[in-house]
Amino acid sequence: MTLAVQITCCAVLVLGGATLLVLGRRGLHGTLPRNRFVGVRTPAALRNDEAFELGNRVAAPAMLAGGAVGVLSGAMLPLLPSTSSVVMVALIGAVGTFGLMTAGGVLGARAAQALPEPANPCAGCAGSCALVNQSPCGT
Repeated sequence: MTLAVQITCCAVLVLGGATLLVLGRRGLHGTLPRNRFVGVRTPAALRNDEAFELGNRVAAPAMLAGGAVGVLSGAMLPLLPSTSSVVMVALIGAVGTFGLMTAGGVLGARAAQALPEPANPCAGCAGSCALVNQSPCGT
């Protein structure tokens, strides 16, 4: 295996793992803003901020573990002497990182789905809420 391929595999695993570590930490602390690019992005998780935060908080431990697997396996690659050991560690690291990331996403999606729908303040008022000036319905 050429040195360029070994360094590329190392960089992909380390950068991917570091990204998961950052996302997992922000998800765990509830500082990941609701967005359509990173984190648990199922329809249930995106329906409101509370569902997004819960889904990412539940997914965070698996994301952190996946990030650690990626960083550690990537950091090991330049130290390995044979091509077969480099390939084996790179594959185990990539599969482990992806598997943990996927498991976290599934757990987070299930948690967001289990969260009850927010109450609709306009349900049943048909535009004639008692407190018209304070109505969130806009009527």
